[in-house]
Amino acid sequence: MPMEFVDHHIRDKYLKVDRLPHIWCPGCGIGSILNAFLLGMEKAEVDPDQVIVVSGIGCTGRVPGYLNMDTFHTTHGRAIPFAVGLKLARPDMHVVVFSGDGDLVTIGGNHFIHAARRNNDLLVILVNNFNYGMTGGQVGATTPTGAITTTTPYGNLERPFNIPYLAAAAGAVYVARWTSLHVRRLAWSIAEAFHRKGFRVIEVLSQCPTTFGRRNKMPEGIDMLRWYRDNCVIQHYADPKDAEIVPGRKIIIGKFIDITDGVETFEEKAWNLVRKFLGDRIEIPFRKGLRCPKEIPG
Repeated sequence: MPMEFVDHHIRDKYLKVDRLPHIWCPGCGIGSILNAFLLGMEKAEVDPDQVIVVSGIGCTGRVPGYLNMDTFHTTHGRAIPFAVGLKLARPDMHVVVFSGDGDLVTIGGNHFIHAARRNNDLLVILVNNFNYGMTGGQVGATTPTGAITTTTPYGNLERPFNIPYLAAAAGAVYVARWTSLHVRRLAWSIAEAFHRKGFRVIEVLSQCPTTFGRRNKMPEGIDMLRWYRDNCVIQHYADPKDAEIVPGRKIIIGKFIDITDGVETFEEKAWNLVRKFLGDRIEIPFRKGLRCPKEIPG
């Protein structure tokens, strides 16, 4: 039989296909990460009608515009507080914050640590491309020491945030790091995180050939993927403080924190307090539990 061709993709049901093609640069890793997110939803058997995705400003902040589900594009650095409000109003929904490193931990860093401290029931997918990619490639809080950016032409003097360590120290109950190269493991991690409650953080290291890569001798997307292949080591449950990205040292990726016992979210505390005063007159619509997916492949 002749091969049949179709004019749609298997995950078109999740996308606003009329808005494609997307605006991301050739070689950018965000498209692969978005694909992993949709694959993770499928693995977790999550209903898209039960998902709300929130972003801020930046390259990754454009993700919600392509998703065929409830989404919100907020102001710079304010994705997490907006998501907190959504989750308090609709505790039955899966609220996902999908944004970049500049938005979430540079401009929005204060909201990040306090949402972790309170244990808000949010899944945060933080795409780290080491710079402000959309606005010209300026230095950010995750830019590696010594890296060249438009605002550090002689090399970055600052020590970058260690995202897994920052999240864990602030109180996150699920912390993982993958790269845009490790798409299948990232998808499994996202699926697993959907089955947890509390503040969950998945950092995804992404290539940015246009503004970061070409200034740091990785001008093509494949160059940075090779760099991830050669310099990343999977080490589940490593101490997050060892996850710092340091020139000349292997980058630890994998799952660092996964707390499931005794987890009480801020939303549960808030709604239980409301019920204490209103009694049975109010029904608390917490999201239903999902079946536990398989472990992330090693």
